[in-house]
Amino acid sequence: MKIGFIGLGIMGSRMAANLQKHGYPLVVFNRTRAKAEPLLGPCGTFSDSPAKLAEQVDVVFTMLAHPDAVKQAALGANGFLDHLKPNAVWVDCSSVNPSFSKKMAAEAARREVHFVDAPVTGSAPAAAEAKLIFWVGADPADLERIRPLLLCTGNKIVHTGGQGMGTSMKMVVNLLLGTGMAAFAEAMALGEGLGISRKMLFDSLLGTPPVAPFLASKREKIESGNYETEFPLRWMQKDMHLASVSAYESGVAMPLSNAAKELYRLAMREGYATEDFSALYDYLTAIHESPAPAKV
Repeated sequence: MKIGFIGLGIMGSRMAANLQKHGYPLVVFNRTRAKAEPLLGPCGTFSDSPAKLAEQVDVVFTMLAHPDAVKQAALGANGFLDHLKPNAVWVDCSSVNPSFSKKMAAEAARREVHFVDAPVTGSAPAAAEAKLIFWVGADPADLERIRPLLLCTGNKIVHTGGQGMGTSMKMVVNLLLGTGMAAFAEAMALGEGLGISRKMLFDSLLGTPPVAPFLASKREKIESGNYETEFPLRWMQKDMHLASVSAYESGVAMPLSNAAKELYRLAMREGYATEDFSALYDYLTAIHESPAPAKV
């Protein structure tokens, strides 16, 4: 089985490398060829376009930043979807909204291609260690066909239902991550404003019921002020925006989440877009530390 992989960013590059470690030959495409170089060799070749990649593979993975990027790779000039063989499988691991996944599934079906939405939970270290969680929306037979490939890059697969249901679960998960980080950062800012040391706050709060477990992994970043990217803040804001789009389409009100989404947007305007999303703490405490405007 020959595999195509499109999108070699923070997550995609690690996922592709794990497939390669398990002996699967890869054809890869990325807009920036330099990111593909570590994968090239006897078991990895670079394709000049998604279309040329599709002609050589049985399964194509996409791991791209947003719906527009996925649509361009699939249906744009030199897109792959018109060039896949009948009965090929397209596995989209990108974080996109459910209605978009369903549109792509319909486009694939018209071309006799099987579509699977399989977004992941886990940051760069989890991707490198093949410990990702896959949320899969697919026909059960299609999932079984690609299950061995998913287990090369993850250690848990949750079949959430039919097409679009994997991305539905991803929306829910990232909404909890985004709002959890925002609530924690705001609580920390309040605690420090009241005179509690950062160390005391961390020591007292982490591991208690009010604090999401993932926040323990962000302590070192916050204490050191080094927000080396595991999950970029701008993509968290994007995912929260897509969740709000999905909520609008479903008639669901999300007042807290929409406020948090705008907080991430404000942080982006202050230069935090490419930092890890835990840098929201830095943004909020910077606001707290800014001097009050002089009274007129």
